[in-house]
Amino acid sequence: MELIKDNEYKQFFTLVSQHIKSSQAKAAITVNTTLILLYWNLGKLIADKQTENSWGNGIIDQLAKDLKAEFPELSGFSRANLFFIRKFYLFYTTEKVQQAVRLLANSTEETQKVQQAVRQLTAELQPGAADDGFQFVRQVVAQVPWGHHTVILTKIKQPNEALFYIQQTIEHNWSRAILAIQIEQNLFARQGKAVTNFKTTLPEQQAQLAQQILKDPYNFSFLTLEPQVQELDLEKQLIDHISKFLLELGKGFAFIGRQYPLEIGKKDYRIDLLFYHIRLHCFVVIDLKTGEFEPEYTGKMNFYLSAIDDLLKTEADQPTIGILLCKSKESVEVEYALRGINKPIGVSEFTFTEALPENLKSSIPTVEEFENELNKIGDS
Repeated sequence: MELIKDNEYKQFFTLVSQHIKSSQAKAAITVNTTLILLYWNLGKLIADKQTENSWGNGIIDQLAKDLKAEFPELSGFSRANLFFIRKFYLFYTTEKVQQAVRLLANSTEETQKVQQAVRQLTAELQPGAADDGFQFVRQVVAQVPWGHHTVILTKIKQPNEALFYIQQTIEHNWSRAILAIQIEQNLFARQGKAVTNFKTTLPEQQAQLAQQILKDPYNFSFLTLEPQVQELDLEKQLIDHISKFLLELGKGFAFIGRQYPLEIGKKDYRIDLLFYHIRLHCFVVIDLKTGEFEPEYTGKMNFYLSAIDDLLKTEADQPTIGILLCKSKESVEVEYALRGINKPIGVSEFTFTEALPENLKSSIPTVEEFENELNKIGDS
């Protein structure tokens, strides 16, 4: 049976065309929210018709051809993109998505603010539209450009992980390139995983938000360092790459200083790195350790936090938070070390790119040598 001669397909194509024309009438087709909602509806139409009529992928081939003829001025309805559109709809309409949304309802106050903003922004986008049980998800995904969705659908397999990256994109206004970097660096698995004592040292809401801003491990792959790097050299390189360092730390960190001086009694002390977190409304002390975690590190950090709270913190500020970044740690050891500490401290590992040993560097061709070899191949 040729689809083009089938009455059922003709009715289906008319319905698809009406959706596209309706979206054009509401706004330009390039407006993101309207476009994503259109793709959602088209994905539903395609998936439903394939199920109802047992149509195979031939419907997508025919639809792509007919849409190009009907709307020659529009892009986005190629065969490849129609397959993506169907996948997009099916990916976000599974029971796993409903479970993820239920979990999000119990997430941090900041995430709930994002959800509320999304609801308010999209409440009247489709008045009278049928609620298929995924209205909230549809509204959330409509806030992210299609290019971002293609990155997520290509790289992510689980809906709860995809929703995490969508929320982070909305909250932090990530570009598609930044989104791809965060996925490649597995932010989903690292976010909020640091060992901390926040639950016992901070108010509940502050503790939840503070926990979420910490990662484990921190990825400093933009640094190339010797295996036995010293703390001062690590500090210097992080500040030399401050934009990448701040991106890895996450939104809200404002850099105050390196080797920040503190005069306590008759002695002078220096803090490795001092930040202020705009959303937490508190100072953040970062202490770098290029070896394994040692229990005594928490005592020194507790000392620094007490000093910052006395010397810099105002009544408008929340308690200062400490982050110990170590090359490695044993979680049980960290948990014991944090017991009884009355200041909020988190402990995470960090990774970096290790430089090649000197005895191997000579065996690796330089860029010039590599180019010369390629030229020889091209001339032969």
